[in-house]
Amino acid sequence: MTIKERHMFNYTLGKRISLAISIAAGLTCMTGVHAAEYPDKPITVVVPYSPGGGVDIVTRIVTKAMSDDLKQPIIVDNRPGGGTNIGMSYAARAKADGYTLYMASNTLTTNKALYSNLDFDPATAFTPIGKIGDAPLVVVVTKDSPFKSLGDLVQYGKDHSGDLTFGTAGTGSSGHMASELLLRKGGFKALHVPYKGGAPAITDLLGGRLSFMAINPLEVISHIKSGALRPLAVLNDKPTVLLPDLTTAAKAGVQDVNATVWWGLVAPANTPDGAVQKLNHALNNALKKDDIIQSLAKLGATPAGGTPAEFDTFLKKDAASMADLVKSANIKVD
Repeated sequence: MTIKERHMFNYTLGKRISLAISIAAGLTCMTGVHAAEYPDKPITVVVPYSPGGGVDIVTRIVTKAMSDDLKQPIIVDNRPGGGTNIGMSYAARAKADGYTLYMASNTLTTNKALYSNLDFDPATAFTPIGKIGDAPLVVVVTKDSPFKSLGDLVQYGKDHSGDLTFGTAGTGSSGHMASELLLRKGGFKALHVPYKGGAPAITDLLGGRLSFMAINPLEVISHIKSGALRPLAVLNDKPTVLLPDLTTAAKAGVQDVNATVWWGLVAPANTPDGAVQKLNHALNNALKKDDIIQSLAKLGATPAGGTPAEFDTFLKKDAASMADLVKSANIKVD
């Protein structure tokens, strides 16, 4: 190769290297712009219950404020059935791009222990975004019940093993798990009567066909105010905002009973961290708004918020606790 040819070769090679660097830099820039633009289309939140229920209402309250923050519509997609496994399975299999989310509640941490034939693992299928809040459950009896306090109920259960009955919205529901926890910590037994929803269970309680129920006070507050039902205690170490004067289980003599209905947002596993952080930021902003706080308070709920890591810690702790309870109470669904 002559000197002239060598110079020409080096010149051409240099131009090609410069062009490659420019293209790489341009792609990097485009990638950064694309990431910064999330979200650039509507986001869907899968709710595993029918419209109008507590989880659905909480979802619509919070996502409306998040939508304003993210400058994109958030669409609620109701997919009820299968003990929430239908909606949960659908969300778990969605594309992990931050545009399909799942409104998690108690079943996210209980269903793995309850169902042996799930086609996904609730513990690994999702990336936590943030906890929305929770609401403690209360124990209620009919106005004609002989039990005037939680202590009366527990003592009767100890003295008359198996005579008591409690109703729930179904096996594995928050009311069921709360009742089983009460039985375990109170040291007494009662027969579980599962229903296909909370409404028919409440009807039978009002009719005197059940001894008690552990339930979200929102579902029975009208009956409590009318005097048809008597609340005995809140199953938490703090009072509920709906019944601020109601004693706690601990003060009534039953320790370590903390039973709540909780809600939080998760995304399919491996959702980009940038999207998770933006969603978390929007959620925390929403939970600081006065109107959102007041709307949740009307549901008996207290806002939570926090980081994805904090929500992840909560989920793991709750899953371990529920698995232990399911095993000790020998609860079976399938």
